[in-house]
Amino acid sequence: MTSEEEKLASRRRFLGGNLFQPKDSGEENSSETTPQTSGAYLIELTRKAMACQFEIYLNAQGPGTETEAAVAGLDIVTELEAQLSAYRYDSEICRLGATAYLRPQVVEPRLFDLLRLSVQLHRDTHGAFDITAGPLTKVWGFFDREGKVPADHDLAAAMQLVGSGQLQLDETNRTIFWEKEGVELNLGSIGKGYALDRCSEHLLEEGVADFLVHGGTSSVLAHGIRHDGTQRDGWEVGVPNPQRPDRRIGTVFLKNEALGTSGAAFQAFFHAGKKYGHVLDPRTGQPAHGVLSATVIAPNATLADALATACYVMGPEETEAMLPKYPGISVLLVVEGKRRGAVETVYLGEMQQRMIPCDAAAGPNPTTSRDA
Repeated sequence: MTSEEEKLASRRRFLGGNLFQPKDSGEENSSETTPQTSGAYLIELTRKAMACQFEIYLNAQGPGTETEAAVAGLDIVTELEAQLSAYRYDSEICRLGATAYLRPQVVEPRLFDLLRLSVQLHRDTHGAFDITAGPLTKVWGFFDREGKVPADHDLAAAMQLVGSGQLQLDETNRTIFWEKEGVELNLGSIGKGYALDRCSEHLLEEGVADFLVHGGTSSVLAHGIRHDGTQRDGWEVGVPNPQRPDRRIGTVFLKNEALGTSGAAFQAFFHAGKKYGHVLDPRTGQPAHGVLSATVIAPNATLADALATACYVMGPEETEAMLPKYPGISVLLVVEGKRRGAVETVYLGEMQQRMIPCDAAAGPNPTTSRDA
């Protein structure tokens, strides 16, 4: 077989996806039970991008052309990584950081819209969401995944470069400009959600009505329904316990909407007996604290991704005050409970009606609920 034939055969195998039937593993975090109908089979397509695994799930009884659309959707994610990554010096984001303090720079139309939304979110969250917080990520060592407590003078210097209020967006000419050298853009708190929305947009344009796509499981978008022989309306998504990721807090069903979760369980370091998480409060320069995880359900993944980060930083009171600006948003905040190892769940918006609590979350890590 020639190399070209091997490539073609490999692509055909990939386009077939992984055909599987979820098992009842007996584990408390199992998201599915053994289906009773052939319609419960799924096709799974995956792609490594944006430092995580992107996956698309399709009902297996589709027309057979849906996998082609899904591969093209994952291609879009790959293209967006090349545009949005703060780790690729040839990306559009990094090029803007190197030149936009010299003169206004023209921005690709869809990216300009994303930057405009980011600036609006910065205002609406009173600075808790900020795409200019990259210098803080670097001074704390999280950019290189080598966490460290910065010296006071280094932190103060980084804070001088932070603040989306410095960004000047010209909608007429579609340009961006800032006056201070060293200001940079980092879309890590919104980019995955944006990529999911663009991928979903392509799938819908290609006539794919039922699918679930996620980026690293923390950003999830679902459209249509899961054909598993039940009457469930949507796709089942588990919300993990941040203290015990192998266990669930509960389950939600998503249909034509998205879910984003933010937390610092896996990216943190200890110094002098204190834990420092990677989600930083741009207003203080310090790691956010007080919330273990924030989960947001929103009409699109861009908003769910960004607001999950903002709500994690803001905490219950500020989040509740912000919600009137975003009707239809549901929020779950998990905070430490009164007993050692326990957690409490704070429901805002319609989340209490949306989420089905998981009994398995009780026991070693019990949960209780309270209003904000």
